Amino acid sequence: MAIKFSERLLGWFKEHGRHDLPWQLDQTSYRVWISEIMLQQTQVATVIPYFERFTKSFPDVDTLANADLDNVLHHWTGLGYYARARNCHKSAKIIVEEYKGLFPSSLDEIMALSGIGRSTAGAILSLASEKRHPILDGNVKRVLTRYHGVEGWPGKKQVEAELWSYAELHTPTEAVRNYTQAIMDLGATVCTRRNPTCDICPLTKNCFARKADRQHDFPGSKPKKVMPNRETVFAIIENAKGEVLLQQRPPTGIWGGLWCFPEFTSDQPIAATIKKQYGFNIKQQTEYKSFKHTFSHFHLMIKPVHIVLEKAANTINEAGLSTWLNPVKKSNLGYPAPVVSMLEDLNNRRMVVNES
Repeated sequence: MAIKFSERLLGWFKEHGRHDLPWQLDQTSYRVWISEIMLQQTQVATVIPYFERFTKSFPDVDTLANADLDNVLHHWTGLGYYARARNCHKSAKIIVEEYKGLFPSSLDEIMALSGIGRSTAGAILSLASEKRHPILDGNVKRVLTRYHGVEGWPGKKQVEAELWSYAELHTPTEAVRNYTQAIMDLGATVCTRRNPTCDICPLTKNCFARKADRQHDFPGSKPKKVMPNRETVFAIIENAKGEVLLQQRPPTGIWGGLWCFPEFTSDQPIAATIKKQYGFNIKQQTEYKSFKHTFSHFHLMIKPVHIVLEKAANTINEAGLSTWLNPVKKSNLGYPAPVVSMLEDLNNRRMVVNES
């Protein structure tokens, strides 16, 4: 069965697989690594422009290791899950310092790097070095659970262990690179989450889910959990020069290392707090409608408050990393998505005012 599975998949891949993705054109360990990290919980179409910009600015591990974290995060802005970028930067430094710039060649060494699990490490070794290592990303889990009829949520250890055994069983000893890409492609383009095109699937003859007409039962769903809601206030503090105040968040935690607007709780008196914290006097205060930003484990309701100061403020009476930014000019700072959209809204409102 294992031979038939891999042979059918490789035959399908030769004719129908994806062969021209940017990271396939020069499959070094570094490029495969960056692509695999970017592709975690992110669609290929979204990743492609980010990957191309990132590898143009940081073409190798040495360049990435020597780059400022701000610049790395800037190239990741909008891609989300920013811990991935911080982990890449941290791991690049380790590779340069401990491996003399040569990407580690063993599964255990690669898994010891920040943000790399067994599946990502296996993908790097199989795609870049043709070494036989199974993978188990989201697409592969979907293919294997449907093909073998594996019940339960793949996040459970027992279910995951069973899937790893099947992944090991089907991974061939030859053409490992093509097989690895093939099973990912099949899950991404044929054995999709919704409305899989089973009629063109090379595995359909022996697929448990297809024969039982239960495609949408696999993989099993994660037990539902009510997402809590949190609230916060982002203050767009603008001085007389039209610059806005940004602060760098702590290196760990939500949006670690990214630049954001000053944040307050909804019960804080904004004017008094800003006066006390920064020494600024407020000329005008405008509140805007709250909007929701969803993380993996909670919803964040963000209320923007536009603060115009009485006079230019170039000094900030607070310890920590802060800067005045002209929102019209380009910068190399990294922002979370809500800050990007708020800066765009601010510029759009200014354009309307100027045109009127």
